[in-house]
Formats: sequence, C-alpha cells, structure tokens
Amino acid sequence: MTKRILIICSYDLSLTHFRGDFIKDLIKAGYTVFTAAPEMTEEVTKKLNEIGAIPLEYQLQRTGMNPFKDLSSILELKKVIQEYNIDLVFPYTIKPVIYGSMAANMAKIPTISLITGLGFTFSGMSQRARLLQKVTETLYKLSIRKNKLIVFQNTDDYKLFLDRNIISKDQKVDFVGGSGVNLDSYPTRVNNNTSEKIIFVMVARLIREKGIHLFVEAAQVLKESYPHAEFHVIGAPDVSPSAISMDRLNELHEKQIIVYHGRQNNVAEFLYNSDVFVLPTFYREGIPRSILEALSVGLPVITTDSPGCKETVVNEENGRLITPNDFDSLLVAMRNLLENTSQIREMGIKSRELAENKFDVKIINKKLISLIDGVLN
Repeated sequence: MTKRILIICSYDLSLTHFRGDFIKDLIKAGYTVFTAAPEMTEEVTKKLNEIGAIPLEYQLQRTGMNPFKDLSSILELKKVIQEYNIDLVFPYTIKPVIYGSMAANMAKIPTISLITGLGFTFSGMSQRARLLQKVTETLYKLSIRKNKLIVFQNTDDYKLFLDRNIISKDQKVDFVGGSGVNLDSYPTRVNNNTSEKIIFVMVARLIREKGIHLFVEAAQVLKESYPHAEFHVIGAPDVSPSAISMDRLNELHEKQIIVYHGRQNNVAEFLYNSDVFVLPTFYREGIPRSILEALSVGLPVITTDSPGCKETVVNEENGRLITPNDFDSLLVAMRNLLENTSQIREMGIKSRELAENKFDVKIINKKLISLIDGVLN
C-alpha cells in the first residue's frame, strides 16, 4: 500500500513556492502527499491539485504562542492524521513543528520535523521576545523529543537546541542546505555590465531584523558618492512593530535614493537585472531562500556572518560576510564592490557554482526522501 505523508506548514504559499519541487519528487518516489496549511487559497489549492498533492486546511493563529488558544489546532491536526491514515508527518516552521509533532505523538504516528530557522522568537531582544523564547523552548521540549528525526538547516540551530536542552545528544538529527533552489527556474545570467550603474537589490520582509534600516541608510550615504548606483527594494512591511513604514519607503523612493517595487511575484526577473544581492539580516534564518535564488542567478551576495546566512557565502569568493547589525560593515562591503566592479562578475560565477554544488533542489530533495525512506522502512 502507498505510504501517506502529511506536510504541515503555517503559510499556504510556501507549499508551492518553497516545497513544490519536494512534493513533486515525493510523488515521483511513490508517496501519496497530503498538505495542510491555514487559510488555503484557491490559487494554491489549484496548484497543489495540479502537481498531484491533496490540499487540506486547518486552523492556526500565526502570531503569538498561546498553547491554550492553539489546543484546537493540535486536536484538529490529530483528527486529520487519523482520518486520512497518515503514515508520516513532516512539519516545518515553528508552530507547525510544535503542534504537528504533538498531534502526531498523540496519534502515535512517526514525525520528521524540519527546523527552517528560529525567526523573531530567537532574534528579538525585547522583553516580549525573551518571554516568547521561554515559552517556545518549553513547547519544543514537550513536542519534538519523541520525533523519529529532526532535520536542521544549519549547525548553529542544532547547537542552540543542545545548549538549551531542547533536545538530547541521543536525539537523531540530520542536516540539509535549506529548501534548495531549482537551477532551471533560476538560470545563471550573463553579466556583461561595464557601466557605472551598479544595481544592489534587497528582497525580504521589510522589518528591522532583516536589516532594511541598514540597507536604506547605506543607500543614502553611497548615493552621494556614486550617483549612478541604484538600490532596489523588493518586499513589503508587515504587521511587526519593527517594520519600516510605507511613508519612509515612499519618501526614499521619491528622493531617488532607493527604487521601491513593493511585493513582487517575478523576483527572478529583478535578480537578472541586478548586480549585487544584499541581505543584512540578523534574524535567526534557516538558510534564506532569497539568497539561494540570488546564488543560482549568479549574483555576488553581501550578507551577515550569522546562522543560516554564513553557509551561503565563501567570504571574498562569492561575496562578503559582514558583522550582524553593523552599519559600517555593510557600508564598507557595498562601497568595496562599487570601487572594484571587476570583482562582481567573478563573484557571480562562484555563486552559481556554490548553488550547483551545494544548494541544488535535486540534491536537497534526494537527501530528504532518503531520510523519509529510512524512517518508514
């Protein structure tokens, strides 16, 4: 009988954008794939049906971490697991990992949880963030210790889980290089740019933890000395209190300090027309998908020497690693490429090589499916 896998996430679009190739490869490997997300849209439902998955919806509060409010989510997921005779649960991102694991444990079904970064909870320094951290640690301890396998995207997160006693040294773990990137969907560009117009691009949620305030400040300084340089921003502020304001973005855009595009669906097109990718994040990333896409296209990458990001850059080869939350470090790295434009092409070639050798989605999916096979067989 065909084995049934339930993939659980907190945002429906991630199933098609980040996990679409994984779902396709699971189906090719002979698995029946169910996907669960809150507030599943018609567009995502249609795409999942087209690739052969079975989309399901469950209720989840995306913000906050109140186990009493989310008890209904756990019970609902348990019901789904039992109703559809699921053989293995595969949750990713914080809440689905915690509540999906609890539901699977209650239903006595094996779980492989994927830790895709620890986000604001483990990045923020506010009192609220520290309180959330304590609650999250406790819930992780209660939920994932019985999991068959925990897959991390970087060793820093694994070490943190050990140091905080969230998991034990006996817990079975493994590692993958993020969600991977489809090299065919992001083919390498031909960089023949010999002009003074160097285009820096940042693609992210526009919150302080992602470094948007540093990027626009650097743009303001560099624009004075390098008027032909352009600084493009793709993304939108969200409900976070640390989000940059739309008024600020519009002001900078009108002054021609940045070029603000808002949220875009065709990010690849913007990457092809850029020269350098910048992500000055100090958020607890897994491995940022935006950087993987930039590597595949063949862009030099400026990002922070922090968990999840430092895995994507060999310093001074395919880009530069900067000090987290340090304006001067970012400014120096960006100015250096403006003054040494010949490095951009060579660094871009190295980025594509790194994508091919380490982050190809085929490599990532093959590893994940072999881990699933190991647990189920």
